[in-house]
Amino acid sequence: MLAAAGRDARIGGNIGYGVLGLDDMHGGAVYVLEVSSYQLDLTSSLKPDVAILLNLSPDHLDRHGGMDGYVAAKRRVLLNQGKGDTAVIGVDDDWGSQICTEITAANRRTIVPISARRALGRGVYALQGVLYDATGERVMEVADLDRARSLPGRHNGQNAAAAYAAVRALGISAEDAATGLATFPGLAHRMETVAHFSGVRFVNDSKATNADAARQAMSSYPRFYWIAGGRAKAGGIDGLTDLFPRVVKAYLVGEAAEDFAQTLAGRAPAIVAGTIEAAVAAAHADARAAGGDAIILLSPACASFDQFPDFEVRGDAFRAAVVRLAERPLRGAIA
Repeated sequence: MLAAAGRDARIGGNIGYGVLGLDDMHGGAVYVLEVSSYQLDLTSSLKPDVAILLNLSPDHLDRHGGMDGYVAAKRRVLLNQGKGDTAVIGVDDDWGSQICTEITAANRRTIVPISARRALGRGVYALQGVLYDATGERVMEVADLDRARSLPGRHNGQNAAAAYAAVRALGISAEDAATGLATFPGLAHRMETVAHFSGVRFVNDSKATNADAARQAMSSYPRFYWIAGGRAKAGGIDGLTDLFPRVVKAYLVGEAAEDFAQTLAGRAPAIVAGTIEAAVAAAHADARAAGGDAIILLSPACASFDQFPDFEVRGDAFRAAVVRLAERPLRGAIA
């Protein structure tokens, strides 16, 4: 959105270059950083002009000694902010809502609550595919998110609200921000359509390294063939049982495959495929046999470290498997 508005924006952290590997900035440039709880746990001097805390759900609990430690680590993104800075806080979960209330009472910075579940008296929110700005004297309709093809699902409504609030705090106009949203091409490994052929769309959501992240993609499609597994986080996929009726069939990979098969037993058809390539081939064969017009979704709900060095390499393996499948004879047209 910053780049679309003509600003020099450098991206780093967990996306692209490491923070300390980025080029030095000049006046007017902006670093856009995605930082993990691991990174935040070790920093004492980070002072962002705009800090975004999207949401909180259990993750990395072994590292942080429990949920309280994880929340404390995430909250460190706000640690050094003061007057003139902006905090954009997701209030759709209890932890985020509590943090928003607590820092509002401290009254040291500008605070912008965001939501994708309800209208806010003050803040930015997305409802039924429309983004609203309620930070001024009246509520303003900003953008029709249904026209932004790279932003499907309610969780992307929250992402859009956060990004809009952040760039507005950096001086970007509402009009330019809306244009940036509408033209956003999407990011690799985040509900990324890598191919569409023989009536089947292949979606790479390798970034979904826990069940809560997988929920966002799974909630966006009414029916799908699901590739899941890897090194499981605490609780596995037990929290996704309400979404199992959407699973046409599951193809399980990595260390968690057998455990996930037991969780899915009697709730959704599943096989242990073992590898990403085997899962892609099996899912495609089943989708073709059922007549096509299907979604094959890689949304692992697991860390990648049993078979891959990170989620990006896992997503690249999925993409490569799809490309090999598309290159087979009688493949149909690729779009």
